[in-house]
Amino acid sequence: MNIIIKNSAEVPIYEQIMNQIEAAILSGELKEGDLLPSVRGLARDLNVSVITTRKAYDCLEAEGFTINMMGKGSFVAPQNMELLRETRLMEIEKRLTDILDYGKPVGISGADLKNIIDVLIREE
Repeated sequence: MNIIIKNSAEVPIYEQIMNQIEAAILSGELKEGDLLPSVRGLARDLNVSVITTRKAYDCLEAEGFTINMMGKGSFVAPQNMELLRETRLMEIEKRLTDILDYGKPVGISGADLKNIIDVLIREE
C-alpha cells in the first residue's frame, strides 16, 4: 500500500490517509485480517504527526473498516459490502443535494448537472 500525501490539497491530511486506506480495502488490495502499518511507523513514513495518523485510524475504525486490537495493531475488518454500498449511496445523495443547492442561485438546473455527470462518465 502506497499512501501519497498532498500538502497543497484542500482535504485534511488525516482524510487523505483515511481515503487511501479505505480505497485499498474496497479494491481488495488490503484484505480482511491484514495488519495496517503502526500509527507511529506510518506517521514517520509520511512525515506527519502521530496525532494525524491516529485520527485517520480512529475514523477508519469508527466507519467499520478496521479493528484496533490493543497492543497488536489495527487490522482490516470483515466487510459487509452491501452495508458499505448503502452508506456510500447515502453520502452521495447528501453531496448531490448540496450541489443542487449550490447551483440553484445561479440557475444551474438538475438537467445541467445530469449533463455534467454524463460527460464525466464518458471521460472515464
